[in-house]
Amino acid sequence: MQEAQVTRRSSRLKVAVAGLIGTSLEFYDHFIYGAAAALVFPKIFFPQDDPKIALILSLLTYGLAFAARPLGAALFGHFGDRIGRKLILMLTLVMMGSATFLIGVLPTYASLGRWAAGLLCLLRLLQGIALGGEWGGAALMVSETAGKSDARKGFLGSMVQVAAPIGFLLANGVFALVTNAVSDEAFLAWGWRIPFLASSLLVFVGIYIRRTIDESPEFLASQKSEPQKEERAPLAEVFRHHRGKLLVAIGSRAGSDIAFYIFSLFLQIYLVRRGLPKSLALEAAVLAAFSQILGIPLFGYLSDRIGARRLLIAGSICGALWSFVFFRMVDTGIPSLVIAASMIGLFIHAALWAPLATFLPAMFPVRVRYTGAGVGFQAAGIVGGGLAPVIATTLLNVYQTSTAVALYVAIGLLITVVAVWGGSRDATVTPAPLGDSA
Repeated sequence: MQEAQVTRRSSRLKVAVAGLIGTSLEFYDHFIYGAAAALVFPKIFFPQDDPKIALILSLLTYGLAFAARPLGAALFGHFGDRIGRKLILMLTLVMMGSATFLIGVLPTYASLGRWAAGLLCLLRLLQGIALGGEWGGAALMVSETAGKSDARKGFLGSMVQVAAPIGFLLANGVFALVTNAVSDEAFLAWGWRIPFLASSLLVFVGIYIRRTIDESPEFLASQKSEPQKEERAPLAEVFRHHRGKLLVAIGSRAGSDIAFYIFSLFLQIYLVRRGLPKSLALEAAVLAAFSQILGIPLFGYLSDRIGARRLLIAGSICGALWSFVFFRMVDTGIPSLVIAASMIGLFIHAALWAPLATFLPAMFPVRVRYTGAGVGFQAAGIVGGGLAPVIATTLLNVYQTSTAVALYVAIGLLITVVAVWGGSRDATVTPAPLGDSA
C-alpha cells in the first residue's frame, strides 16, 4: 500500500514537471514576441508609420494571438476530449516552435514591404492557436493525475502556472543578453532573431520530456464509463449545459491578465516613453518574474488550505489597490522603486494566477473539460492580455496620466471579484483536509 502511494506521488510529480517544462517553452515563445513587439517590430515591420502609430500596430499584432487562442482551445480541446490529452500536448508544442522559428527567419519591411507585416500576423495567429490548446491540456494532465482527494492538488497545479513567469523570464533574459552583447544597429539588423531561432532547440527538449508521461487516468476512466456521444461536440455541450461556468471561468482570469500585462509588458513601453533606459525595463521585468516564480507555488499551497475562490478574491482586491501605488512608485523614475513596484505587482498577481490550473478544470465534467476550461481561460485573454497594452497606451495618449491606466487595472480586477464571488459555489475547488496527503 505504501509503495503504491509512493508510485502515485512520483507519477503526479513527473506529470507536474513535464507540464511545467513544456508550457514554459510555449510561454517563452509567446513572450519573446511580446518583447520584440514592444522594442523592435515597430521599427522593422512598420517603419513607414508615425512612431506612436507603429507601436500600436505592433502591439495589435501581439494581440492577434489572444484572438486566436480561443480557437486553439476549441480546436485542440475537441480532440483532447475525444482522443486524449497527451498527443494534443505534443502537437501544440511542435506547432508553437515551428511558428516561432519562422518568425526568426522572416524578411522585414525593407525586403518585402507590407507583405512582411502580413506574414508576421499569420505566424502570430499560429502561435496563438498553439498556445490556446496548450494550457488546457497541461492543466488537465496535472489536475486529473492528482485526483480529487490529493491535498496538494492546488500546489501541483501551480506548477503549470509557474510556466508563465519562467517563460517570461527566459524571454526577457535572452533579449537582455543579446541587447548587451551587440550594438543597437546589429540588434535591429539581426540580433533580435536569435531568441526566436533558439526556440527550435528548446522544443526538442519539451517533446522528449512529454513522451515519457502517461495519459490522464481520469480521461481513460471516463472513456470506459462514459462513451462519447458522436453527435454532440464538446464545444456544443459546453455552450448548451455549462454557459454559466464558462462565464465564471472567463471572469476569473480577465482581470488578472490586465494586471499582469500592465505590471510587465506595458511597464517597458511606459519607461521608454518617460525617457528611462530600456535596460531598466528589462531588468525590472526579469526580477519581477523571479518574485512571481516564488509566489505562485506559495499561493498554490495556500489555495489548498483556504480554497481557490477566497484566494482569487483576496488577490484581486490587493491587485486593484496596488495598481495606484505601482504607478506612484514608477513615476518617481528611481530605479530601485521601479523594480520594487514591478516585483510586488507580480507577486500579488501570483495569487490570481496560481489557483487557475485547478479552479477552472474543477468546473467541468471530464468529457468536456479540455474544451470548457481551455475556452474559458483563453477567451478571457482576449479582453485581458490581448487588448491591455493597446488600451493602456491609448489611455495614456488621451489622458496623459498614469492614473487612468491604474483605474483600468482596478476595474478589471473588480470584475474578477464579481465573477468569482457571484459564480456558482459548485464551480470552486474545495480546500483539501489538512491531514489528507493521499
